[in-house]
Amino acid sequence: MDRKYLLKSAIKVARFSRILAKAIDLFIVLVLSLFLYPIGILFSIVYLTFADAIQNGQSVGKKFIGFRVISLVDGTPCSLKQSFVRNLPFIIPLIFAIIPVLGWFMAVIIGIPMVGIELYLLYKLDSGHRLGDVMADTTVMANDDTMLAIKKRQANWFEDQGTPT
Repeated sequence: MDRKYLLKSAIKVARFSRILAKAIDLFIVLVLSLFLYPIGILFSIVYLTFADAIQNGQSVGKKFIGFRVISLVDGTPCSLKQSFVRNLPFIIPLIFAIIPVLGWFMAVIIGIPMVGIELYLLYKLDSGHRLGDVMADTTVMANDDTMLAIKKRQANWFEDQGTPT
């Protein structure tokens, strides 16, 4: 009997939500790039560099959706270096877009495969990580303060709760 588990549905929703959060961030990049060209592309590169390191690991899109980027190394919010590395697949095509016409062509030629790889890995890896997460050793989690509550908890489950030994 084929069963449908809630977890598989939740993973699909989480992946779609991550795409939506990134789409919000890329919409900001698009608006900056188009309306303030060429300086807008530089602003976009700076935004993507800092996006996941600001606001305690939340870019504008992640804050809107309710996600946070954390380091897989120590569970802290995404650092500036990790934010830069995890957004390189989007920053590299933007760098080419500074150059009129030929640069735009190169940005599309490089950008489409990068986005394709991002989406492929997001859906094919069991962990749900995209290329940027793999490169920067980060992950995206719901911003429900569960991790914060665990860190603030004074007593451990396995510690003796005041009973004499």
